[in-house]
Amino acid sequence: MKICSIFCVTGFAAFWVFGYLVLTADPAATGQMLLATILAGAGFLAGTLSYLKISRELC
Repeated sequence: MKICSIFCVTGFAAFWVFGYLVLTADPAATGQMLLATILAGAGFLAGTLSYLKISRELC
């Protein structure tokens, strides 16, 4: 259960951090925005999946 909790917190933290970077990035830096978008999506996916596992007590 602790591992899932760590993944949940880390995933959502990554989502918010990289999502903020996407919103505040220079529009001309498309490479930076693309990488931050991918990392924010991965963080959101990790956080959501681990939250669902915790709520269903699968971990």
